[in-house]
Amino acid sequence: MKTDPTCVFCKIAADQMPATIVDRRPWAIAIRDINPQAPDHVLIFPTEHIPSLADCEDGTLLGDMMLLAKEIARKVHVDHGGYRVVVNIGKHGGQTVDHLHLHVLGGRRMQWPPG
Repeated sequence: MKTDPTCVFCKIAADQMPATIVDRRPWAIAIRDINPQAPDHVLIFPTEHIPSLADCEDGTLLGDMMLLAKEIARKVHVDHGGYRVVVNIGKHGGQTVDHLHLHVLGGRRMQWPPG
């Protein structure tokens, strides 16, 4: 499995850095965001280092991550009122950690356009 020793998400996956884990699977981890943009803000990322969605060719992984996002929304109790799932790609897309991840945001009304 590919990892990056300088990547914060790889360090979390390897238990080398603390995080508030919401769910852990052999292939992905869901953690609370340390800088939440909503009352409930969970990040889901694969345990393997994949820099961004633009670098991912694994449709099964992407589908499993989306299904996990649905489970996380239920687990943190935002599934009934609605929630947002976001993927930022690249610097201009707002990606700040070069490791593929989904944002699950809920607990408040989301606005449109997002930014």
